[in-house]
Amino acid sequence: QVQLVESGGGSVQAGGSLRLSCVAVRVYSCDDMSWYRQAPGKEREFVCTISSDGTTHYRDSVKGRFAISQDNTKRTVYLQMNSLKREDTAMYYCEASCTLPFSRTKSMYWGQGTQVTVSS
Repeated sequence: QVQLVESGGGSVQAGGSLRLSCVAVRVYSCDDMSWYRQAPGKEREFVCTISSDGTTHYRDSVKGRFAISQDNTKRTVYLQMNSLKREDTAMYYCEASCTLPFSRTKSMYWGQGTQVTVSS
């Protein structure tokens, strides 16, 4: 079945950087790949998204620090995170709308999440 595999999370000091990856397995291509995050005791929130034409959107708190990109296979999305702050600590989830091989059906999928912890 379709699976979104996330990697790149970890623990860093404030001001450091991490690069998250999300690979869609067993799909033909994906559109509107996005990142969300959820901190302890808080609701999940939108971080950023990229469409197949390259259009990107970011929440205000990460503009200028985070950058989302997608490779030309439309099966992998990256999140470069710079100047990390303690408030960026959260579980980060990949989300994508993907098409199966030889199918016209497009469905939404979620990854299991990768933990990002920023400490002083």
